[in-house]
Amino acid sequence: MHDYIERNLETGVLAALRANPAVAILGPRQCGKSTLAKKLAGRLPGFLYLDLESDEDLNKLSRPELFFEYNVGRLICLDEIQRLPKIFPILRSLLDRRGTNGQVLLLGSASPDLINRSSESLAGRIAYLELTPFLAGEVLGPNKGAFKRYWLRGGYPRSFLAKNDEESFAWRENFIRTFVEKDIPQMGFRVPSPRLKRLWRMCAHFHGQTVNFSKLGESLGLSYHTIQNYVEILEQTYIFRLLQPYHANLKKRIVKSPKLYFRDPGLWHCLSGIRGFNDLMGHPMFGASWEGLGLENILAAFPGHDGYFFRASSGVEIDLILEKGRTRTAVEFKASTAPAVGEGFRRALDDLRIDKAYVVAPVASPYPLRENIQALSLADFLCTFHA
Repeated sequence: MHDYIERNLETGVLAALRANPAVAILGPRQCGKSTLAKKLAGRLPGFLYLDLESDEDLNKLSRPELFFEYNVGRLICLDEIQRLPKIFPILRSLLDRRGTNGQVLLLGSASPDLINRSSESLAGRIAYLELTPFLAGEVLGPNKGAFKRYWLRGGYPRSFLAKNDEESFAWRENFIRTFVEKDIPQMGFRVPSPRLKRLWRMCAHFHGQTVNFSKLGESLGLSYHTIQNYVEILEQTYIFRLLQPYHANLKKRIVKSPKLYFRDPGLWHCLSGIRGFNDLMGHPMFGASWEGLGLENILAAFPGHDGYFFRASSGVEIDLILEKGRTRTAVEFKASTAPAVGEGFRRALDDLRIDKAYVVAPVASPYPLRENIQALSLADFLCTFHA
């Protein structure tokens, strides 16, 4: 499993290094970035790895110009680059001075905007690649029985590969605690960890729903803008996904607030106290869990598409609209082996003039629900969809 995943990623990283002076692999903590980089070391002569969470390695960059000059000609990998944002202006100068590709590999646990807070950006000099936790297509293979484990535990390698569900649950609890108590402060954010933990638990109730920042603020005794800032931090550190509404030119009142999803289902299950698959099946948000799982896998598998949801005040809605150029595809998620679509979904397709739609559900094989609407499994959608 590991070899298959890493080999595919290695190819993309090596190609990006050949074409750019710098490459950044970004993704959440503990998703496998360091493991991937260390495996690349065996294929790249002169590879030099620095872990910026190590004081010893961090001290090596106390005089960065001197360090890079001493190691000229080597590919330098800086792990957890968000700990040293002040190095970006120096990197820009060094990259331009040498003028060659494949000089620097950066690993980070935050979005480009959050990492590169310097006015000296690396635009035009760097390629960004996103590494997610395991996705459905990467971990299942011929073993269909692994799907329930993946759905319950999520895709973080140590969670998915744990010996049992209890060990996996304990790992996720520790991940959440470490993230709010250690990782967020290291990025320079002064957010009290008890407050951030409460926010996570509150947001668990909004998973798959439009998020009301004012309501969250009232519950936590904080302002709308403070809550919005906290949620954006969690979005830019790959914990949350905010799915924006699709604004069609219709004579209807359209919902304008984004929908909030936990990007990894295992983290949401942990915060919701769901320890086993039977707990999940009996949970009132079972459908929201399936929707989040499907949506994250689809958006990650098709990064060339923009994703939106559509909902009118009348109740007409579509869970996911995939848009690429002038092509739009509708996706509805149903956690049922006998899915059906309501009149609201069909009206939304007509209103938006969408000709092609799918219902992603845990079904054994694809079949048509009606003209231009097909029911199929998540695995089949990932294998067959194209715009």
